[in-house]
Amino acid sequence: MSYENRPNQSLELPPIEKEEDLFDYSYEQPGSVPGTLNIEEDAEIPEIVLIDYNGDRADLISHLTPEACAEHLNTKSVSWVDVKGLGSENILQRLGKVFDLHPLVLEDVVNVPQRPKVEDYPQQLVIITQMVVLKPSGEGFWLEQVSLVVGKNYLLTVQEKPEKDCFLPVRRRIKFNKGSIRDMGSDYLAYALWDAIIDGFFPILEIYGEKIEDLEDKVIFNPSNSSLAEVYQIKRELLALRRAIWPQRNALNTLIRDGSSVIDPNILIFLRDCYDHTVQIIDIIETYRELASSLTDIYLSSISNKMNEVMKLLTVISSIFIPLTFIAGIYGMNFNSSVSPFNMPELDWYWGYPLCWTLMIAIAATLVYFFWKRGWFEDFSKIPK
Repeated sequence: MSYENRPNQSLELPPIEKEEDLFDYSYEQPGSVPGTLNIEEDAEIPEIVLIDYNGDRADLISHLTPEACAEHLNTKSVSWVDVKGLGSENILQRLGKVFDLHPLVLEDVVNVPQRPKVEDYPQQLVIITQMVVLKPSGEGFWLEQVSLVVGKNYLLTVQEKPEKDCFLPVRRRIKFNKGSIRDMGSDYLAYALWDAIIDGFFPILEIYGEKIEDLEDKVIFNPSNSSLAEVYQIKRELLALRRAIWPQRNALNTLIRDGSSVIDPNILIFLRDCYDHTVQIIDIIETYRELASSLTDIYLSSISNKMNEVMKLLTVISSIFIPLTFIAGIYGMNFNSSVSPFNMPELDWYWGYPLCWTLMIAIAATLVYFFWKRGWFEDFSKIPK
């Protein structure tokens, strides 16, 4: 089946049905035999899709068996074997035999997650990367390991989940013969896929940049416990992004510096562009992490400032009512003025009650005027609600 014969053939993957926690990782038991494969119980059964192409054609074959891939490995065309899912040890072992994978390579591919790295073998180059996938809700993401095994005229990619990935632009370039990808070898295809994985970090970071901007206004003008929780969540997720992209920079640097027997030296120039993108991503992540850390300080300062303004307001109110309470307390004492002329003679005055009110109002008005002249009441209007 070729793209030309089936123009409506879609390479898009089925929608995501299940989300996993960002840090829900499992590891092999200590002391396991090297090359042991650990298959998670909820892992999806692998689906094998082959895209075989050259300068004149591009064919798509889905639902292949591992053995059916063998006949495409020694042709002059480029064969991209994409495996989606890690839920069958039998299929994965058979793939290892077909592609002549070292047991330790197969272990790195299957037992996720692995630190992104590059390992050069005599006939193959193994690249372990981390792909970031935005959740369907648009809130948060998860990380997925993608393994690339580059050989002469073939490329094997293994993904954790059979869900939507970031390779659709590359598939379209192959399908519609855009650019020079169909005139190049498997090493250029590996570069194109790795570049797509790295570029997939930029849209995620753009979302986090907008989140941090929104949180700045929220933390300054309306600080709350929920905003502080959002700040810590962003810091945690940015740390996960940093841990995913930082080793990829080191892997690219190693490959550019040392080269590989299966990578044409001309392709290394393109890999330098990938390296530059990883540096940009790391710089953006570090900037956002510093901004998120400063948001915590801003939150604490906002809460402290809010508390200071509230205390100042209470102090002003208390300062106004303390002398009034003093006067009311004196005239509230039960002294009998008929026993002694010194026992509150004001109680017998004709204008005593109006005079007491006049005195208290005058004191209160004087204090209010004094505080107003000092500008304290203007500050109270700025207290966050």
